Amino acid sequence: MNSHSIHPAALVTSLWTNRRLIRTLVKREVLGRYRGSVLGIFWSFFHPLLMLGVYSFVFGEIFKSRFADNSHSRIEFTLLLFAGLLIFNLFAECINKAPTLILNHANFVKKVVFPLEILPWVAIGSALFHTIISLCVWVLAYAFFLGWPQPTIFLLPFILVPFSCLLVGISWMLASLGVYLRDINQVVTLGVSSLMFISPIFYPVASLPESIRPILYANPLTPVIEWTRQVMYWGGIPDLSGILMFTFACGGICWIGFFWFQK
Repeated sequence: MNSHSIHPAALVTSLWTNRRLIRTLVKREVLGRYRGSVLGIFWSFFHPLLMLGVYSFVFGEIFKSRFADNSHSRIEFTLLLFAGLLIFNLFAECINKAPTLILNHANFVKKVVFPLEILPWVAIGSALFHTIISLCVWVLAYAFFLGWPQPTIFLLPFILVPFSCLLVGISWMLASLGVYLRDINQVVTLGVSSLMFISPIFYPVASLPESIRPILYANPLTPVIEWTRQVMYWGGIPDLSGILMFTFACGGICWIGFFWFQK
């Protein structure tokens, strides 16, 4: 199949054919981030814990944010906040890198024959590694304070897999645009920072006036964060039709991003 084919099968074929190369590059990306530091990869544990402590103190103690009107538990707020940050951090790590993916690997473009379309997969693989580490921290915290986690937590992959495809699709679009429009990196950074505060990370959707809730639901992070909290903390099962619609939409955006990148 043509290396620049836009057929959906080419997307899957490229991923499967280059799976070993992707795995090697993900490993290099993860280890390279902490190379030379004293604590090394243990920073992947400490960083989310530190940020969680700061956010929990500011929003839980100073602003007195709660996820339920009758809840006064700081543990509940912290765990629900952490669940939302899992999703946002995965999103932010991938999208912030996307505009410079090709620019930062210019040697692959100029010196060797390299399948550039795998770079977003490498980025999502590295981000998912850190997400899994943070998830392990969350599970340990839940087990320590509240006992065994909800069994519905095993439904989390059905949320993360389509969400990852969405991120790869967006990354393909931004990576190609970043080659021609260098300002796109600044725009994306500002956009991601703004999106953090219009996503239900520090507050529940129900706490907002009904008149502005449609704006929040236009944010693609909103359903993902809500579903994640539902399966991780509340022990609920997300609406199947909503998950299926989201999966098909993510698959479509993934292919559109691939089409854009190949063209």
